[in-house]
Amino acid sequence: MAGRRVASGTAADDGSPRPAAPAPEVRPARPAAPARAESPRRADRAAPPDLAASASVAPDELITGEAVALDVRPASFMLRAAGTLIDWLAYGLLFLGIVLGIVTLAGGLDSALQTALVTASLVFALVIVPMVVEVSTRGRSLGRWALGLRIVRDDGGAIRLRHAFIRSLTGVVEIFMTFGGIAALVSLLNARAKRLGDLLAGTYSQHERVPNVIEPVFGIPESLSGWASVADVARLPDRLSRRIAAFLRQAPQLTPASRGALASELANEAAPFVSPLPSGDPELFLAGVAAMRRDRDFQRLMGERERMLRLHPTLSGLPHGFPDR
Repeated sequence: MAGRRVASGTAADDGSPRPAAPAPEVRPARPAAPARAESPRRADRAAPPDLAASASVAPDELITGEAVALDVRPASFMLRAAGTLIDWLAYGLLFLGIVLGIVTLAGGLDSALQTALVTASLVFALVIVPMVVEVSTRGRSLGRWALGLRIVRDDGGAIRLRHAFIRSLTGVVEIFMTFGGIAALVSLLNARAKRLGDLLAGTYSQHERVPNVIEPVFGIPESLSGWASVADVARLPDRLSRRIAAFLRQAPQLTPASRGALASELANEAAPFVSPLPSGDPELFLAGVAAMRRDRDFQRLMGERERMLRLHPTLSGLPHGFPDR
């Protein structure tokens, strides 16, 4: 066949031998160059940002220096409006009282001096007094105290003099001169209900008043009173104790199936620490174990307190009647 290649050292089609091709020269392989370590700066620039980690933090959470997210509660627009209305009335009445005092006591002065005194009283009542009140009460005022609010920095810290000054100076324009129109418009467009003074000062209003939740206290069930007199309950692991306490607190909100399954699981985990084991409902068993451990811990703490009270004269007194000079 035309164009067929012939192996080296073999005869061609015409019968004449063809010289073999020379063997290729073998050179020693060069050692591979060590891989260059990429600098951290290049790696940081090349690596894409971790979107999953950033997306796990809610926008209204506060990140501390230890990278711990705190669930803070910014005040709503209605709460801020009610607190601002109370403060507006209080500072307005203060200004009117100062003006009436000036008119009464300085009625014989000329009009220019009276105008200067009224302007000074306006600055004092609407700028200086709110600033001093916020700094001295660490972000509180009359309206915020009534509604449980506090002005804090964006990082959660207490405000300083410059924050209060910026807020008070801006509040004259957006609250008193426009009757709260600018403050209301800006607050409605902000996720944390910030007004213009908060945006300039880097602050926001935090809701601090929380409902007083009374935790239920579980005693030893009547059906386990005989068992409790002879039972021995060892100290439970902290994690298991917290889980049992959380279950007893949230059991009424659970469905019957999940309530029974979770009670059985917790009872099996607490069984190695209890002797003898009672027979009956696992939930009643958990209530009895929690009550016994609470009573024993209370007795232990009271015993330590009594021992420290007995040792207090010895620990605080001077030896051998040494005079106290």
